[in-house]
This record gives sequence, structure tokens and C-alpha cells, in this order.
Amino acid sequence: MAGENLLGIPETYLPEDPAAGLLADGAPAADVAAAHPTSSLAWAVLAEEALDDGHRVEAYAYARTGYHRALDSLRRSGWRGQGPVPWSHEPNRGFLRALAALTRAADAIGEVDEEERCRTFLSDSSHEAARELLG
Repeated sequence: MAGENLLGIPETYLPEDPAAGLLADGAPAADVAAAHPTSSLAWAVLAEEALDDGHRVEAYAYARTGYHRALDSLRRSGWRGQGPVPWSHEPNRGFLRALAALTRAADAIGEVDEEERCRTFLSDSSHEAARELLG
């Protein structure tokens, strides 16, 4: 079956992101990122907003920041560089959204190798997230 974890690598579940509630309540993403700079979700939202506004370079910077913040969190949660990061677990969505935004931003600035690497990484992490976020 496509997407099946054949290697038996355990799924990674990130802890709750304190920024998620603020963003859900409509707080501006820039304010949330300033208050919670380790939140990959806040940086992902900033990247998505920048992409929507046509600010490709800013989107790339925001997405890369969110991606690196997420890698730190993944490692603290026992992730060893590979394995599933389920979309169904809400706190994982900051990482997955940052990675999708980085994929889109890399494409927008013509960084083909980075776009392909990020697309593959997203799909390897969560097929569901890749379908949801990149189509």
C-alpha cells in the first residue's frame, strides 16, 4: 500500500504549540512569531501569507525559519531524521505547513533542487500532508 511505513520507524508526535491557540483566535502571525519564536506554526503562517501576497523572498525566509524551528522540535521529540510525522496529529502541522511553504517558496524563487528535496521530504513525512498542502 502506498504510504505504508515499511521500515517500522515509529511516528513522531510533536507537543502542543502554544502559538496555535493565538493564531486560531486571529492574532496576527507576526505578533505570535515575535512572542513565540520557536513556533514552527507561526513561521509557517507568515510564509503562507507572504506567498499569498507575492513576497517570494520573505516567504522563503519565514518558511526556512519555521522549518528549522520544527527540526529542533522533532529532534527533541525523538525523531532521528526519518519516519512518519502524521498530519492527523494537529501539533505536527506547523512542521508540515512550514515544509510545504518552503517547497512553494523555493519553487517561486527558482531553487529547483531545494523545491524537489522539500517536496520529497514532505511526502516521506506525510503523504496526507503533501496531498492537502501541495495538491
